[in-house]
Amino acid sequence: MDIDLPLELSDEEMIKQIAFRVEKMLRGDPDLLMSYLYRLDVTQKRIKEAMETSIMPAHVTFANLIWERQKQRIATRKKYKQDPIEGWEF
Repeated sequence: MDIDLPLELSDEEMIKQIAFRVEKMLRGDPDLLMSYLYRLDVTQKRIKEAMETSIMPAHVTFANLIWERQKQRIATRKKYKQDPIEGWEF
């Protein structure tokens, strides 16, 4: 499924887009959603904590966890960015 999104979205709009997709997955293929959460490195501990304390619907809670994790991954990549290795360009 291709999603046509603008290059820049606010956190709120990004969470809304993620929540839409998560809701569809929760209804259609929750096991695949859990697999994606695992691959994104959203820990079971974080999921459990969020589900126990959140007053938001599950799909919005998951969307917030996903977006938070993605922002952490981006920050880590920027922090530890390495220059390309000379001679390895393809």
